[in-house]
Amino acid sequence: MKLSAATRFGSIDVLEFSPHAGLVMVDPEAVTMETLRPEVDRYLYGAVTAVQSVLPAMRAAGAGTLLFTTGGGAISPYPQLATLNIAQAGLRNWALNLHNVLGGTGLYAATVAINVFIGAVAPEGIPHAAPDDIARVYWDLYIERDRAEHLVAA
Repeated sequence: MKLSAATRFGSIDVLEFSPHAGLVMVDPEAVTMETLRPEVDRYLYGAVTAVQSVLPAMRAAGAGTLLFTTGGGAISPYPQLATLNIAQAGLRNWALNLHNVLGGTGLYAATVAINVFIGAVAPEGIPHAAPDDIARVYWDLYIERDRAEHLVAA
């Protein structure tokens, strides 16, 4: 028997959405519907589906937090990751729109763009951030609710 998350754990007060399935290199001129669709399905449609499963209960409760993770390419694209950047930019745009319309309702939406290697150490010359430092960004957004997005960068 499958149980919904709300049935199993009680009310959902935070949704953090951060899919990742590896990086597929696609240059902008090589983008096709076939190369773009998997990224849009994963990032944008996945986020919409996840939010729609928790948003009604959050609205009813008058409280809730929606946090979305993208890469830095959602803000400043990397040509070799064109399909990923398109999908993540769409997710970022939607999250910013959610932030704007949910203000004053008790609900909060924000996005975190991670533009560094995640790890306490990295190869020479590679910008990085420790997982605990990145986790602090999410915690601060959850507690402070003072901005629509945060860029983790070197």
